Amino acid sequence: MRISKNPLRGQQFPAVLLLLAAGLGLLLANLPSHDALAAVLDLHVAVPGTGLDLSLAHWVSDGLLALFFFVVAVELRHELTHGELDSVRKAVQPAIAAAGGVLVPIAVYLLIAGGAETSAGWPIPTATDIAFALGVLAMFGRGLPPAVRVFLLALAILDDIIGIVFIAVLFADDLQWGMLAGAVVAVAAFWFLSRRLGARGHAAIAVAMVVVGAVCWGLVALSGIHATIAGVALGLVMAPTPAERSRHALEPLVNGGILPLFAFVAAFVVIPATSATSLSPAFWGIVVALPVGKIIGISLFGWVALRIRPRGTAPALPFADLLAAGALGGIGFTVSLLLANLAFADTPALRDQAILGVLVGSLLSLVVAGVVVSLRARGYRRRGGGGVPSTLQPTTAEESS
Repeated sequence: MRISKNPLRGQQFPAVLLLLAAGLGLLLANLPSHDALAAVLDLHVAVPGTGLDLSLAHWVSDGLLALFFFVVAVELRHELTHGELDSVRKAVQPAIAAAGGVLVPIAVYLLIAGGAETSAGWPIPTATDIAFALGVLAMFGRGLPPAVRVFLLALAILDDIIGIVFIAVLFADDLQWGMLAGAVVAVAAFWFLSRRLGARGHAAIAVAMVVVGAVCWGLVALSGIHATIAGVALGLVMAPTPAERSRHALEPLVNGGILPLFAFVAAFVVIPATSATSLSPAFWGIVVALPVGKIIGISLFGWVALRIRPRGTAPALPFADLLAAGALGGIGFTVSLLLANLAFADTPALRDQAILGVLVGSLLSLVVAGVVVSLRARGYRRRGGGGVPSTLQPTTAEESS
């Protein structure tokens, strides 16, 4: 049987696309074309009859990126109910490692950039980009046991949960409770409609769900909570079968369009014409916290989990594999870029340096991860690919592909 696979549903090609888009954004921001492109990105588009009036750049980061978070939420819900995090025994080591991968980068960042002006950036180095990390693993990890990918997937999902909480709690601004209540009603209506959609789908209900989803997004945006949280809420409450169909349909658009576009817009920053010593502590805090804080936090806390895990828990990763996962965890990228935009929204100069820090820190992590993963994979291949046995096998057709 002939099998056709869309590269936008894979792992390697979307990761390369993200890197190229970010590089292009950074390049064009530092060429004479900067002013013309900046004017386009700053162009405001309003929705008549509402309070929504956003620049094109914010329509990307607040609007289109909500679809990315919707897809993430669908995967989160699956993993929490039927996947790699559906029991304490499965989740114990990645959960403890994820805690280390958040706490240690925060500590590293605050040690470097804990001053009053820059301390607000502490959430930035806590994120792990699922698509990018898995893409690098796929490129360099041939021969690694399946347990490494399962662990990294669980770790990145837990990181996403933490990042979503940070976005919802830390960056809410002047809450409008009436709008928020309306958004809750819209989420409930979306939940109800998704359970009436049926296995075959129904065009009228599907259209109604799109309308309700758009209304929900608008209400969340007007409520003072970051609008991407609407995508999270809708993805979590949607009935499983239509949610998986929607995720499958949206995946090529998200991987091939939305995420590269966001990476381009987020990386469209001017490199400061200054010496390295004059760069903000926020830049250095992120550059160090992503590759160093992540690899130390994930591997150290993962090793502790290896020692204290309950009896009967699925085989845990050895320390050398934890180092590989920790290096991959430092690739913050998408969510870290969003957090950088939010943390320093009122100080554009700091925001731009924080974004540069995310790009440099993620690139350093990518290089380190490529080396560590390659060496570890080569060792497994030399031993015949035995590796660590794992009872945590992929649970969906896509995970197995």
